[in-house]
Amino acid sequence: MSKMTKKEQRDRRHRRLRVKLSGTAESPRLSVSRSGKHLHAQVINDDLGETLVSVMTTEGVCREQKLSANVKSAEVVGKLVAERAMEKGIRKVVFDRGGFPYHGCVKALA
Repeated sequence: MSKMTKKEQRDRRHRRLRVKLSGTAESPRLSVSRSGKHLHAQVINDDLGETLVSVMTTEGVCREQKLSANVKSAEVVGKLVAERAMEKGIRKVVFDRGGFPYHGCVKALA
């Protein structure tokens, strides 16, 4: 039996989480994704299959501040996604950590 890579392990955890998590119109899903360099957060309505709000460290506002995948940047991305969600009238979300451990960047973004 071959050993699974870190990506395969994370994908497996994410699939296991997604069985229990689903975003609705009342409380959409806040999905977090990160790579070695960047963070990405989306608020998703799974009933309609559409992204309501999205923030990533590669977009204009974040690029000006030179944000990357660290805790300080995660706090900024978290505040931005919260502000944009509030503008659209979203007050409550279901947090989807995407199979990542809940510490560091993911915890700061939450």
